[in-house]
Amino acid sequence: MSAGELGAVTAGPPATSEQWTRRYGDALMNTFGTPRGVLVRGEGPYVWDADGRRYLDLLGGIAVTVLGHAHPTLTAAVSAQLGTLGHVSNFFATPNQVALAERLLALARAPQGSRVFFTNSGTEAVEGLVKMTRMTGRTRILAQEGAFHGRTMGALALTHKRAYREPFEPLPPGVEFLPFGDAAALEAAMDDDVAAIVLELVQGEAGVRPLPPGFWALARRLADRHGALLALDEVQTGIGRTGEWFAFQHPDLGAGVQPDVMTLAKGLGAGFPIGAVIGFGAAGSLLGPGQHGTTFGGNPVAAAAGLATLGVIERDGLLAQARDLGTRLTRALAQLPVVSDVRGRGLLLGAQLRAPAAARVADLAMEAGYIVNPVTADTLRLAPPLILTWDQVAGFVDLLAGLTPADLEEAR
Repeated sequence: MSAGELGAVTAGPPATSEQWTRRYGDALMNTFGTPRGVLVRGEGPYVWDADGRRYLDLLGGIAVTVLGHAHPTLTAAVSAQLGTLGHVSNFFATPNQVALAERLLALARAPQGSRVFFTNSGTEAVEGLVKMTRMTGRTRILAQEGAFHGRTMGALALTHKRAYREPFEPLPPGVEFLPFGDAAALEAAMDDDVAAIVLELVQGEAGVRPLPPGFWALARRLADRHGALLALDEVQTGIGRTGEWFAFQHPDLGAGVQPDVMTLAKGLGAGFPIGAVIGFGAAGSLLGPGQHGTTFGGNPVAAAAGLATLGVIERDGLLAQARDLGTRLTRALAQLPVVSDVRGRGLLLGAQLRAPAAARVADLAMEAGYIVNPVTADTLRLAPPLILTWDQVAGFVDLLAGLTPADLEEAR
């Protein structure tokens, strides 16, 4: 298509959100339902819709846009790399690919022998994790009730929600779901036939639920005792989201105890699609030549985005900012009459309401210019850019402060 032909596609008066939504319904599969809006641009923590309305993006593309929108360093890195070398396939290596793998291993303080496999998404990273568990010669996997690990077939087998699973059964066998955070259940289920324990330190999709203190360390001991892998899904919690590079580095969440396998995505490219699965130590050699592959994974543009993202987080002190703002926001939300509990860490927070009115409150927030996620019937999930400031988010706190328990009852 020539430049003139491309211009013809976008010529004429701008379409409204209503018009775009109608066209969306006619052109795209109905896998996500009706969009909440049509967004056309972003800057920092803000986005604008096709009708010109501005919103503070407190969801961050579901914990993805850690640098906000149109960050100049990320934009420059991606543009420069795409103008130099965009894709080569994995028959060849590129400096960006190698440098990003080395950087991730260093940030995770991974031991000698650790290795990285790059993917395009979190669910693909989990697929790699599943394959790694099969290479142990065992097929039994212990997961948690409330877990969400993705929607491809292997990842879906680890995802607990029945509504996601049932239409596609039979799924890959061997997965057992244990009561969330139940130490006794985990101990009772462990045996020498277990290939892996798969955990999220904070379950985002289940309402931002952290595992109980000590559970991760117990899982590490049991995995070691029975020769199983301890696998950690940090797709949502990794890359600074909780105020550390990875959630397992929090003393009270992961006790600093390393997993054998860890998956990453979402914030790693700050909006550019990239994921990774890391094998720590001996687990880095579980997959050999021909046993896994990807056409686009670790391509030079995605790797450039990953390197730029990590660089900005370090340069601008965004880990500390996520910790500090998360603490302040948690305290402010916990004092509100309509909030019964605040869970999470850093800038992955779940504000539990005193009634199952999260969907209506999210609608009210959007009408007022704030994007949040009613992740469960009574919980709002916040996963904003790490560049967010208190002055920007204070208005959202004020909005919730203006609600009363009676307002929640009316919204039910």
